[in-house]
Amino acid sequence: MIYLVEDDPSIRKLVSYALKGAGYDVESFESGEEMTSKAGKAKPELYLLDIMLPGMSGLEILSEIRNDPSLRDIPVIMLTAKGTEYDKVLGLDSGADDYIAKPFGMMELLSRIKAVLRRSERQKQKDDITWGGISISSTSHTVRVNGVKAELTLKEFNLLFYLMENEGIVLDRDSILNTVWGYSFDGENRTVDVHIRHLREKLGDEGQRIETVKGVGYRFRGHDE
Repeated sequence: MIYLVEDDPSIRKLVSYALKGAGYDVESFESGEEMTSKAGKAKPELYLLDIMLPGMSGLEILSEIRNDPSLRDIPVIMLTAKGTEYDKVLGLDSGADDYIAKPFGMMELLSRIKAVLRRSERQKQKDDITWGGISISSTSHTVRVNGVKAELTLKEFNLLFYLMENEGIVLDRDSILNTVWGYSFDGENRTVDVHIRHLREKLGDEGQRIETVKGVGYRFRGHDE
């Protein structure tokens, strides 16, 4: 089931028709308030959220989803007429899994949906990983540092998992953006660097395992020297 929140009736109808034609079950709503009143705490496979909505904005809905333990792992794609890099960064840094600007083609939207759902499914199927004092569990979606639970955002969790599963391998910023955020940016972007800094802080001394490879990207060092 996909939940679509879009206040433009023509776009809502078109997207719903395309998704149903591709074999997806869809429930569409014109506002976050309508979705909450009709769907309650039901859990879809994916949210499609327009940013500019009457009442609650798409970013406010996204924030509620990411702060709800029962919903926070459900992927979210933002739909918006805005196309600046700032808005892309804002949406993705707020926990969105992807971003698509209007006007968009239905084939592009379907391709993005399939990619996000595939990434979500792969994440669920991955094994738990432990390196040094850091243990990360995809099944319980928890991180423990020397036995103490660390409170990470969804993007920080996915970023750490990607680094740990590629222990010892240098990962450039583009590959991290494409894998963790599902999006690449043209030009200078500090999203990865900011998240790495926050991640190191939350991991304490174990955060030193995330090494900076100057001019390239980052590497997770699992083995103590």
